Amino acid sequence: MTSTSKTYQVTGINLKATPFGEADRLVTILTPQHGLLRVVAPGARKPKSSLGGRSGIFVVNQLLLARGKSMDRITQAETLHTYRTLAFDLSKLAISQYWAEIVLAQAMTDHPQSDLYEVFNVHLRRLDALTDGDALGHLCQGIFHLLALGGIAPQVHNCWATSQPIVPVLGDPHWRIGFNIDRGGTVKIDQAVESTGGLYYLNAIETHLFQQLSAGELDPTGLLPEDLAAAWLRIEGILRRYIKHHLGCNIRSAALLFVGN
Repeated sequence: MTSTSKTYQVTGINLKATPFGEADRLVTILTPQHGLLRVVAPGARKPKSSLGGRSGIFVVNQLLLARGKSMDRITQAETLHTYRTLAFDLSKLAISQYWAEIVLAQAMTDHPQSDLYEVFNVHLRRLDALTDGDALGHLCQGIFHLLALGGIAPQVHNCWATSQPIVPVLGDPHWRIGFNIDRGGTVKIDQAVESTGGLYYLNAIETHLFQQLSAGELDPTGLLPEDLAAAWLRIEGILRRYIKHHLGCNIRSAALLFVGN
């Protein structure tokens, strides 16, 4: 930040909030202007504080911040948007927190993060509006898009060893392709090598859905609900291990999804 003003304005979404001091709250905020900020919400834990709800997670605010010697403080906050269904749906909340952990691992401080801010909010809006459909599919697509912004999305359309296209045969129950976490993508079986991060084998349905993650919308046409559920569980598990290997973080929110794969 180059300005010498004692106050500055930002728009941001709260990613994390923890108790601070006797009645304050320490809030981690993603902003398009300045990237990741950690600021104090003074008195936010007091019963009648105007910052109580505004400092909750996944609330989008217009903020006036005052610079401090060690930490900036919120002096004014106007809520622009709240994702209302997240607080009442444990699965949606867990998915949102899952994405937030990836954002926290990738976002930079004092550096514009407009693309990351926009993509994160796009997926929260979709999740907030979801009334039916496969929430795990939405989770996996959000993960993929966030990793793509960081330049580390898996390569699933071509074999990393030969560059040849990977075309899953949905009618063949024996069709398989390798997925090498170290190399960051799919590989034909005869080119597969061991991986310290893990070497996995995907069937045709899993590969087909994996390849859809880079698109704007998912299209599960023709797939049975039980096949979809099993495939998304498998893909989420691989993506979680991929995140651990390439970003170095364990996704704690995954435990709330009761995903044991």
